[in-house]
Amino acid sequence: MSDQGSQDTTLTRPEWRKSSQSGSHNASCVEIAFASTSAMVRDSKHPTGPRLEFSPIQWGHFVHSLDGI
Repeated sequence: MSDQGSQDTTLTRPEWRKSSQSGSHNASCVEIAFASTSAMVRDSKHPTGPRLEFSPIQWGHFVHSLDGI
């Protein structure tokens, strides 16, 4: 049985999540979605606009750099 026809649905329809720190009145907000090969970040005010993609290693370094903030 071949997996050639299967797709990672997180890449075609990522499940975006908004930061718990952003309330309904906060206009400056980002959303994040995870796929098997990347972490994606976008501006919540422009969901169809550009997004940044990071490898798991890059994302791990970023999250680690926030420790203690």
